[in-house]
Amino acid sequence: MHVLILGAGYSGTAIAKALAPAAQSVTGTTRSPEKLSELEQAGIRPVVFDGTTISAELADAMREATHLVQSIAPGRDGDPMFRAGTPPLAELLPNLRWAGYLSTVGVYGDHGGGWVTEDTPLNPVSQRSIERVAAENAWMDYGARQSIPVAVLRLAGIYGPGRNAFRNLAEGTARRLVKPNQVFNRIRVEDIGSAAAFLANRGMGGIFNVTDDEPAPPQDVVAEAARLMGVEPPPEIPFETAELSPMARSFYGENKRVSNARLREAGFEFAFPTYRVSLAQLWASGTWRG
Repeated sequence: MHVLILGAGYSGTAIAKALAPAAQSVTGTTRSPEKLSELEQAGIRPVVFDGTTISAELADAMREATHLVQSIAPGRDGDPMFRAGTPPLAELLPNLRWAGYLSTVGVYGDHGGGWVTEDTPLNPVSQRSIERVAAENAWMDYGARQSIPVAVLRLAGIYGPGRNAFRNLAEGTARRLVKPNQVFNRIRVEDIGSAAAFLANRGMGGIFNVTDDEPAPPQDVVAEAARLMGVEPPPEIPFETAELSPMARSFYGENKRVSNARLREAGFEFAFPTYRVSLAQLWASGTWRG
């Protein structure tokens, strides 16, 4: 197995680490030359990719790759692998046997707090989610044409070491915004890595929600982290009066409970199925700091 991670950021690096034991090589791209050494320390062969120009080094890695994970967000021009001017993927990836595309549960839109599954009709609201749907379709269509399994991983809110409510509390940035009946799903970054490795090692394609078992109000997560830290939680702030960026406010415009039953039925077991289990582990291990 030769692994290529397009966009070896927070989630991409976790996936690379999960795939490494079965891989002969793991290559990951970054936009920032400053992050090359960071990827090397994680055991990833780093390549700079600005999302447009495929260098000779990246072309070599693509020719070698048997397993690809696409973690670069699309833009208005679409997924970088399918934009005008990009050589045909079949030429760039002649040895590809499996591909994974990291998407978002945002593609479902708002369901008033109701449950959604992979079979729920998509109703993306934000521009970024509309772009994700187009990218999902491009990858699934490519897999069908090439007879290659493509797994679309629809991710919930990502957190883990270095990115969590403990850090926010310690840095004084935690807030408890309260919007009645609002819930979110979450997913621990290590479970993203394990889920991708589970699907890649089995050559499984399809669409999978990668999310925890317990959609919950965001203020409850902050309160639980404060309890574990032994500190007072910040005061509750009504959503209507909170000062939020347009992007942050847009997240609260979508309210749904996302089922992970399909991935569980395939045989995958989450290491961190609820935020309570996950926060307890982060705190006890000290890995919350990152």
